[in-house]
Amino acid sequence: MTKVRVTQIRSQIGQSERHRGTLRALGLGRIGKTAEHDEGPVLAGMLRKVRHLVRVEE
Repeated sequence: MTKVRVTQIRSQIGQSERHRGTLRALGLGRIGKTAEHDEGPVLAGMLRKVRHLVRVEE
């Protein structure tokens, strides 16, 4: 499976509770933090929800 690197680039302050929860589930929580995940449909949905807060690299 392909690994995807997700980096938080914007603050979660002022975002909805759902967006903050999604960032927590991705292993993020502060600007500049990076996490690696296996690519899949669940991850794609999570990234779509917070695409304005993160940067995704293959």
